[in-house]
Amino acid sequence: MQHVLDNPAWNALISGNQNLALGNEATKYFDLEVSPFVGLKENTPENFEVLYHTIPRSAPILFVAMHEVSQPQNLEQLACIKGYQMVYEAESKEFTPQFGLTTLTEAQVPQMLELTELTNPGPFGPRTIEFGHYVGIFQDDRLASMAGHRLQPFEYTEISAVCTHPDFLGKGYARELLLYHINYIKKNNGIPFLHVRHDNDRAIKVYESLGFKTRTEVYFHVFKKA
Repeated sequence: MQHVLDNPAWNALISGNQNLALGNEATKYFDLEVSPFVGLKENTPENFEVLYHTIPRSAPILFVAMHEVSQPQNLEQLACIKGYQMVYEAESKEFTPQFGLTTLTEAQVPQMLELTELTNPGPFGPRTIEFGHYVGIFQDDRLASMAGHRLQPFEYTEISAVCTHPDFLGKGYARELLLYHINYIKKNNGIPFLHVRHDNDRAIKVYESLGFKTRTEVYFHVFKKA
Protein backbone atom coordinates (compact mmCIF):
# COMPACT_ATOMS: atom_id res chain seq x y z
CA MET A 1 0.00 0.00 0.00
CA GLN A 2 1.34 3.40 -0.96
CA HIS A 3 2.39 5.69 1.89
CA VAL A 4 0.67 9.08 2.12
CA LEU A 5 4.02 10.83 1.68
CA ASP A 6 4.83 8.89 -1.51
CA ASN A 7 2.46 11.31 -3.29
CA PRO A 8 2.54 14.35 -0.98
CA ALA A 9 1.22 17.03 -3.34
CA TRP A 10 -1.83 15.06 -4.51
CA ASN A 11 -2.67 13.90 -0.99
CA ALA A 12 -2.33 17.45 0.33
CA LEU A 13 -4.60 18.79 -2.41
CA ILE A 14 -7.36 16.29 -1.49
CA SER A 15 -7.05 16.76 2.27
CA GLY A 16 -5.36 19.51 4.30
CA ASN A 17 -4.91 21.92 1.39
CA GLN A 18 -8.15 21.18 -0.47
CA ASN A 19 -9.33 24.75 0.21
CA LEU A 20 -6.59 25.89 -2.20
CA ALA A 21 -7.03 23.09 -4.75
CA LEU A 22 -7.91 23.54 -8.40
CA GLY A 23 -8.29 20.81 -11.01
CA ASN A 24 -10.26 17.59 -11.42
CA GLU A 25 -10.45 13.95 -10.33
CA ALA A 26 -7.17 13.00 -12.00
CA THR A 27 -4.94 16.01 -11.44
CA LYS A 28 -4.95 18.99 -9.08
CA TYR A 29 -2.84 22.08 -8.66
CA PHE A 30 -2.52 25.35 -6.76
CA ASP A 31 -2.91 28.82 -8.18
CA LEU A 32 0.56 29.85 -9.37
CA GLU A 33 0.69 32.73 -6.86
CA VAL A 34 0.23 30.18 -4.06
CA SER A 35 2.56 27.42 -5.27
CA PRO A 36 3.76 25.79 -8.51
CA PHE A 37 3.07 22.29 -7.08
CA VAL A 38 0.82 19.96 -9.05
CA GLY A 39 -0.40 16.50 -8.06
CA LEU A 40 -1.54 13.46 -9.99
CA LYS A 41 -3.82 10.80 -8.54
CA GLU A 42 -1.58 8.27 -10.25
CA ASN A 43 1.71 8.82 -12.02
CA THR A 44 0.65 7.70 -15.51
CA PRO A 45 1.14 9.08 -19.04
CA GLU A 46 -2.65 9.45 -19.29
CA ASN A 47 -2.79 11.69 -16.21
CA PHE A 48 0.12 13.80 -17.44
CA GLU A 49 -1.90 14.30 -20.62
CA VAL A 50 -4.89 15.38 -18.49
CA LEU A 51 -2.57 17.73 -16.59
CA TYR A 52 -1.39 19.28 -19.85
CA HIS A 53 -4.96 20.09 -20.84
CA THR A 54 -5.98 21.15 -17.32
CA ILE A 55 -3.37 23.67 -16.21
CA PRO A 56 -4.21 27.09 -17.64
CA ARG A 57 -0.67 28.43 -17.61
CA SER A 58 2.59 28.14 -19.46
CA ALA A 59 4.65 29.02 -16.37
CA PRO A 60 6.78 26.23 -14.84
CA ILE A 61 5.08 23.66 -12.62
CA LEU A 62 6.59 21.49 -9.90
CA PHE A 63 5.95 17.77 -9.64
CA VAL A 64 7.42 15.72 -6.78
CA ALA A 65 7.93 11.95 -7.02
CA MET A 66 9.89 9.25 -5.26
CA HIS A 67 11.80 8.53 -8.47
CA GLU A 68 12.74 10.24 -11.70
CA VAL A 69 9.85 10.16 -14.15
CA SER A 70 10.08 9.74 -17.89
CA GLN A 71 9.62 12.80 -20.07
CA PRO A 72 5.84 13.35 -20.32
CA GLN A 73 4.41 14.05 -23.73
CA ASN A 74 3.73 17.77 -24.37
CA LEU A 75 5.73 18.81 -21.28
CA GLU A 76 9.29 20.09 -21.37
CA GLN A 77 11.47 19.24 -18.36
CA LEU A 78 13.46 22.27 -17.21
CA ALA A 79 15.11 20.63 -14.21
CA CYS A 80 15.12 17.56 -11.99
CA ILE A 81 16.30 18.33 -8.46
CA LYS A 82 17.20 15.51 -6.11
CA GLY A 83 16.29 15.90 -2.46
CA TYR A 84 15.35 14.10 0.72
CA GLN A 85 12.04 13.79 2.51
CA MET A 86 12.57 13.92 6.27
CA VAL A 87 10.01 13.08 8.96
CA TYR A 88 9.90 13.94 12.67
CA GLU A 89 8.32 11.10 14.63
CA ALA A 90 9.84 11.73 18.07
CA GLU A 91 8.12 13.34 21.03
CA SER A 92 7.75 17.10 21.29
CA LYS A 93 10.87 18.88 22.52
CA GLU A 94 11.13 21.22 25.48
CA PHE A 95 10.87 24.68 24.02
CA THR A 96 11.30 28.05 25.64
CA PRO A 97 11.54 30.84 23.03
CA GLN A 98 14.79 32.74 23.14
CA PHE A 99 13.77 35.28 20.51
CA GLY A 100 10.64 37.22 19.78
CA LEU A 101 8.47 35.22 17.39
CA THR A 102 6.04 37.18 15.23
CA THR A 103 3.06 35.77 13.35
CA LEU A 104 3.46 36.99 9.78
CA THR A 105 0.52 38.51 7.91
CA GLU A 106 -0.14 39.86 4.43
CA ALA A 107 1.42 43.14 5.54
CA GLN A 108 4.81 41.39 5.72
CA VAL A 109 4.52 39.63 2.34
CA PRO A 110 6.87 42.11 0.57
CA GLN A 111 9.56 41.40 3.18
CA MET A 112 8.89 37.65 2.91
CA LEU A 113 9.27 37.77 -0.87
CA GLU A 114 12.49 39.78 -0.53
CA LEU A 115 13.94 37.27 1.95
CA THR A 116 13.02 34.20 -0.10
CA GLU A 117 14.37 35.77 -3.29
CA LEU A 118 17.67 36.34 -1.49
CA THR A 119 17.93 32.92 0.19
CA ASN A 120 16.04 30.66 -2.25
CA PRO A 121 14.50 28.15 0.20
CA GLY A 122 12.11 26.97 -2.53
CA PRO A 123 9.23 28.46 -4.51
CA PHE A 124 7.48 31.31 -2.72
CA GLY A 125 4.84 33.55 -4.27
CA PRO A 126 2.60 36.48 -3.34
CA ARG A 127 -0.07 34.13 -1.92
CA THR A 128 2.11 31.37 -0.44
CA ILE A 129 1.28 32.79 2.97
CA GLU A 130 -2.21 31.30 2.51
CA PHE A 131 -0.75 27.91 3.45
CA GLY A 132 -0.72 29.43 6.92
CA HIS A 133 1.23 29.54 10.15
CA TYR A 134 4.14 31.67 8.96
CA VAL A 135 6.25 32.91 11.83
CA GLY A 136 9.28 35.18 11.70
CA ILE A 137 12.01 36.79 13.76
CA PHE A 138 12.69 40.49 13.28
CA GLN A 139 15.81 42.48 14.02
CA ASP A 140 15.68 46.28 13.77
CA ASP A 141 12.44 46.02 11.77
CA ARG A 142 14.11 43.64 9.29
CA LEU A 143 12.74 40.15 8.71
CA ALA A 144 15.77 38.12 9.75
CA SER A 145 14.35 34.60 9.58
CA MET A 146 11.07 32.80 8.93
CA ALA A 147 9.38 29.43 8.44
CA GLY A 148 5.84 28.25 7.82
CA HIS A 149 3.67 25.38 6.61
CA ARG A 150 3.08 24.15 3.07
CA LEU A 151 1.78 20.72 2.04
CA GLN A 152 -0.62 19.17 4.56
CA PRO A 153 -1.42 15.61 3.43
CA PHE A 154 -3.80 14.14 6.00
CA GLU A 155 -2.02 13.85 9.38
CA TYR A 156 1.30 15.22 8.06
CA THR A 157 2.30 18.89 7.90
CA GLU A 158 5.29 20.12 5.93
CA ILE A 159 7.53 22.79 7.45
CA SER A 160 8.68 24.99 4.59
CA ALA A 161 10.41 28.23 3.56
CA VAL A 162 12.90 27.88 6.40
CA CYS A 163 15.32 30.69 5.68
CA THR A 164 17.57 33.22 7.38
CA HIS A 165 19.02 36.44 6.00
CA PRO A 166 22.83 36.09 5.50
CA ASP A 167 23.39 38.96 7.94
CA PHE A 168 21.87 36.88 10.74
CA LEU A 169 23.24 33.38 10.17
CA GLY A 170 24.63 31.46 13.11
CA LYS A 171 22.34 32.96 15.74
CA GLY A 172 20.03 29.95 16.06
CA TYR A 173 17.01 31.61 14.47
CA ALA A 174 16.14 28.74 12.10
CA ARG A 175 16.50 26.21 14.90
CA GLU A 176 14.12 28.21 17.08
CA LEU A 177 11.53 28.46 14.32
CA LEU A 178 11.79 24.74 13.62
CA LEU A 179 11.28 23.92 17.30
CA TYR A 180 8.24 26.19 17.35
CA HIS A 181 6.68 24.47 14.34
CA ILE A 182 7.52 20.96 15.57
CA ASN A 183 5.74 21.64 18.83
CA TYR A 184 2.81 23.40 17.16
CA ILE A 185 2.21 20.52 14.75
CA LYS A 186 2.62 17.85 17.43
CA LYS A 187 0.26 19.73 19.76
CA ASN A 188 -2.36 19.58 17.01
CA ASN A 189 -1.89 15.81 16.59
CA GLY A 190 0.10 16.15 13.40
CA ILE A 191 3.41 14.72 12.18
CA PRO A 192 6.03 17.22 10.96
CA PHE A 193 7.94 16.56 7.77
CA LEU A 194 10.00 18.58 5.32
CA HIS A 195 11.90 18.43 2.06
CA VAL A 196 15.51 19.46 1.56
CA ARG A 197 17.91 19.51 -1.38
CA HIS A 198 20.38 16.63 -1.32
CA ASP A 199 23.34 19.04 -1.32
CA ASN A 200 22.13 21.34 1.48
CA ASP A 201 24.42 19.81 4.10
CA ARG A 202 24.06 22.68 6.56
CA ALA A 203 20.26 22.36 6.70
CA ILE A 204 20.34 18.55 6.82
CA LYS A 205 22.60 18.63 9.87
CA VAL A 206 20.26 21.04 11.65
CA TYR A 207 17.21 18.90 10.84
CA GLU A 208 18.95 15.71 12.01
CA SER A 209 20.06 17.37 15.25
CA LEU A 210 16.42 18.16 16.02
CA GLY A 211 15.24 14.60 15.39
CA PHE A 212 14.21 14.53 11.72
CA LYS A 213 15.10 11.32 9.92
CA THR A 214 15.36 10.76 6.20
CA ARG A 215 12.42 8.70 4.96
CA THR A 216 13.24 8.58 1.26
CA GLU A 217 14.89 10.29 -1.66
CA VAL A 218 12.61 12.55 -3.70
CA TYR A 219 12.86 14.18 -7.10
CA PHE A 220 11.44 17.61 -7.88
CA HIS A 221 10.64 17.81 -11.59
CA VAL A 222 10.19 21.25 -13.08
CA PHE A 223 8.03 21.09 -16.19
CA LYS A 224 6.39 23.57 -18.51
CA LYS A 225 4.09 23.19 -21.47
CA ALA A 226 6.10 22.41 -24.58
